[in-house]
Amino acid sequence: MKVLVIDVGGTHVKVLATGQKTPTKIPSGPTLTPNKMVTAVRAATAGWKYEAVSIGYPGPVVDGRPTAEPHNLGRGWVGFDFRKAFGCPVKVINDAAMQALGSYHGGRMLFLGLGTGLGTTLIIDGVIAPMELAHLPYKNGRTFEDYVGLAGLERLGRKRWRHHVAIVVQQLGSALEADVIVLGGGNAKLLKQLPPGARLGNNTHAFNGGFRLWETPKHNLSRPVRKLS
Repeated sequence: MKVLVIDVGGTHVKVLATGQKTPTKIPSGPTLTPNKMVTAVRAATAGWKYEAVSIGYPGPVVDGRPTAEPHNLGRGWVGFDFRKAFGCPVKVINDAAMQALGSYHGGRMLFLGLGTGLGTTLIIDGVIAPMELAHLPYKNGRTFEDYVGLAGLERLGRKRWRHHVAIVVQQLGSALEADVIVLGGGNAKLLKQLPPGARLGNNTHAFNGGFRLWETPKHNLSRPVRKLS
């Protein structure tokens, strides 16, 4: 099956399809609505051949549908008919879960996506559990995302941001008893040294996860907890 994978982020929408070698980037941001996203993606992929679409969504997803509007984009995502918009079958999954799925090699893995926000997913022996830890309280009345997301990086500077990333990795890794922590997202490359027990992910793993969604048709991996094959 030929699949178009769409990774929706706060600064860019990245797309790749079966048979294409290089992802295409589309500007994102606080005014991006699902209608604008679909229009831009269809224009950028004109001539590409695909039979199905995977969408990594920056927010909670249940039963293949976004359940809350994203913090860093425009409105209208909840209830939007992606299948009708693209004219083919569509699977929607949390964006961190999609990248985690593409990064998973076994055991108990915690994925932390260091991007515009903070994406979190736990996979335990093949069971994937998208999480929403980013907006839990962390320090001084601020959330985890306030410190290790893009706003924290800009407010704190790289040195202090790295310090808080190390603390957050230790705290969440210990709380969730992770065997390994995978650090993905666009800002993970800014780390000079990886915290103990962590390994560096790669944004391209999101595309791997998007393709894998259609390799296991008997599973709906956008559910909160799901068994992978």
